[in-house]
Amino acid sequence: MKKNLVVVGYGGMGGGFHVKHAQSSDVVNLLGVYDIDEAKNELARSRGIFAYASLDEVLADERVDLITVAVPNDSHLDIVKRALEAGKSVICEKPVAMSVAELDEMIEAANKSGQIFSVHQNRRFDVDFLAIKKIVEDGKIGKPLRIESRIHGSRGIPSDWRGEKKHGGGMILDWGVHLIDQLLQIYKEPIKSIYCTVTNITNKEVDDGFYLTVTFESGAEAFIEVGTYNFIPLPRFYMKAEKGTALISDWRECAKVVKCKYWHESEVIPVETAAGLTKTMAPRDSITVEEWSEERPQSDVHNYYRNFCAAMDGTATQMVTHKEMRLVMRVMELAFLSAEKGTPVPYED
Repeated sequence: MKKNLVVVGYGGMGGGFHVKHAQSSDVVNLLGVYDIDEAKNELARSRGIFAYASLDEVLADERVDLITVAVPNDSHLDIVKRALEAGKSVICEKPVAMSVAELDEMIEAANKSGQIFSVHQNRRFDVDFLAIKKIVEDGKIGKPLRIESRIHGSRGIPSDWRGEKKHGGGMILDWGVHLIDQLLQIYKEPIKSIYCTVTNITNKEVDDGFYLTVTFESGAEAFIEVGTYNFIPLPRFYMKAEKGTALISDWRECAKVVKCKYWHESEVIPVETAAGLTKTMAPRDSITVEEWSEERPQSDVHNYYRNFCAAMDGTATQMVTHKEMRLVMRVMELAFLSAEKGTPVPYED
């Protein structure tokens, strides 16, 4: 049976994503929406969508099974807790909270209410991420030594609350939350340290870009870079592994993989560079390496809702667990601390 859903927040993600998918969903039935901005409620009504008059009205509606919270980051805590305490299961947009302490309050409320609570990590369904994850899991080029994940744009931070510190703006909380979550789905090992630097090219109040290195106890590294002032983007993914390299230049492209079959070559022919000859940087030949492309995986982002509803029925474990939510939140907290100190910081829970 479909779950009755209300979306709180009829903005970009609320109206443009959650409502849109709910209207054609096989697992949820859209009862309506609510926004603190009456103009957005009127917009919803003009599109044939029922809009509640208040959050209290939403919470008092016994038909409501599930609430999706899609409002500015600093408003998540109160709405999530009130919804859980009212006996509703809750999906919250990312970042789920402004701090681990806030998240712990939400988790406590979920545990007391017995309701399902999770964060909407829709980027787990990105085909580029799924491709690099598949390459790691296949093991053809061995364990990853370093994975570089980048998102580059050239338009700065959107001119709304995302550029304001009080609302939880900035790229660490906006894009970092996704990219950290993705790489922690690949690296299943303890974190040793965090090192982060931020940029403030177009916005002095919050970070408009950042460079984050997560070092794991094995010595493996995850490097994440987000930039909003890059007119020539670097590759989306670059992975150096024990037996080769993988590259995804753009989310629309297939992954390119090169596996080293033989480390030593009997005779390396030097190449001439601008300043002289080099054997060290001479290209490999087809005898010592194997090259191929990985097809783009199939993906359906609405599987997030399918899993969540199954978790509500007790027939599945929720895809994004409280432990995973907490780990990502802690990494972001330590990223801010590292940027403030200007040094790497040890990982501590």
